Amino acid sequence: MTAVAERLSAIDAAIADAARRAGRDPAGITRIVVTKFHPAALVSELYGLGVREVGENRQQELTAKAEALAELDDLRWHFIGQAQTNKAGAIRRAAQAVHSVDRLRIAEALDRAATDDALLDVLLQINLTDDPGRGGVAPAELERLAEQVLALPTLRLRGVMAVAPLDEDPAAAFARVHESAQRLRAVAPGADWISAGMT
Repeated sequence: MTAVAERLSAIDAAIADAARRAGRDPAGITRIVVTKFHPAALVSELYGLGVREVGENRQQELTAKAEALAELDDLRWHFIGQAQTNKAGAIRRAAQAVHSVDRLRIAEALDRAATDDALLDVLLQINLTDDPGRGGVAPAELERLAEQVLALPTLRLRGVMAVAPLDEDPAAAFARVHESAQRLRAVAPGADWISAGMT
């Protein structure tokens, strides 16, 4: 077993253990392997190990890897970085999911960038801090943004995303993410994804 295979196996075991402790079925959790700053060859190796969901946080890297690995047609690319309106077209061409929609302008740009009738999965990024300079919609604005995104025909609202701040207990931060996810489901019942990570 290669070092990459060993690490992937250990991560999968940790995810399954955490799911069981939470009373959840591990099969209901999607592992997204973030490969930022790693070459496309690593993504290809991961694909050989069964990985089908890959995340990138920079548009240029997402585009380059998606193009280099285009023959792996069941590989799903997730854009997890801060989306910019001027890069919406490139993001839309490369990704099947965008985790960082935090304002209407980004959502509209992603919708306008559609070249066919394929739906783009999107998550609303929530700002868990009081810093307006950080990415994410303010929790008080979540439902309003959700209603606006639901009106865009080529976007499929899937859930919420948040990054726990470094200076806060992750459990407290993720409890707020869970509460936001419940509020979102009141507006969009099918939006049941939660994408949560650490800074």
